Amino acid sequence: MECRVLSVQSHVVRGYVGNKSATFPLQVLGFEVDSINSVQFSNHTGYAHWKGQVLTAEELNVLYEGIKLNKVNHYDYILTGYSRDTSFLGTVVDIIQELKKVNPNLVYVCDPVMGDHGAMYVPEKLLPVYKDKVVPLANLLTPNQFETLSILQVMDLLHKMGPETVVLTSTDLPSKLGDQFLVALGSQKIDGTKISQKICMDIPKVDAVFVGTGDLFAAMLLAWTHQHPKDLKTACEKTVSVMHHVIKRTMAYANEIAGPGKRPSPAQLELRMVQSKADIENPAVVVEAKVLKKFSN
Repeated sequence: MECRVLSVQSHVVRGYVGNKSATFPLQVLGFEVDSINSVQFSNHTGYAHWKGQVLTAEELNVLYEGIKLNKVNHYDYILTGYSRDTSFLGTVVDIIQELKKVNPNLVYVCDPVMGDHGAMYVPEKLLPVYKDKVVPLANLLTPNQFETLSILQVMDLLHKMGPETVVLTSTDLPSKLGDQFLVALGSQKIDGTKISQKICMDIPKVDAVFVGTGDLFAAMLLAWTHQHPKDLKTACEKTVSVMHHVIKRTMAYANEIAGPGKRPSPAQLELRMVQSKADIENPAVVVEAKVLKKFSN
């Protein structure tokens, strides 16, 4: 059966971020992807210069109305990423609510891109919108530790707010493998019960700043949880392994182009997505997830 995703994210002409980072990998894995570009920029904002346009809430609604009028608004998944406008985010919420009425089995995958490393990417007025409206609608949530504010019991608290699956993409927890690894955690409620399976992964750090990796992570988690709906361990292992292969290939290319002793530029660090097609389709598992324990929320 055809599986269709509506992805509402940013778009760049050059490089890989937002929809550019999510669409190709999902298509490679057999998903039909309908993209709404929340922004259209020349390149991501990590470059020295960037230009482009921002989609308004009204323009978003016009696009969705066209889809609805043609009666092609039946989706299996909706995927959302970065948003910095409350009215736009509110319209996204309205669309998700309507799509869930059209298909009660629709799965909403939310990557709440709000901040990292102690800094906010978005205005603080978006926080209550995420807390009160977005998170309760989500089925799968992929925040980092900054976006959840506290690691303690946070996954159980998020489960109680709505999402059945939560993956903390990075935390400040110390890794048993040393300071060259970061720790990611995942939790999945089992068959609608109060019991959850929790997993932990030690992920090798890379000494470079990549853009678009979070968008790729959310897309791959969507794909692999679709393939392994009751096996978060396997889904996370395949997701993180795709990330590992893409980043490793990107780093090797960037270092070669930059030359010995030189730090790669943002352009040289654009993800090597097309070149990683085989790894996206069939990732060799290089990071093992450990099941922590099963317990009641």
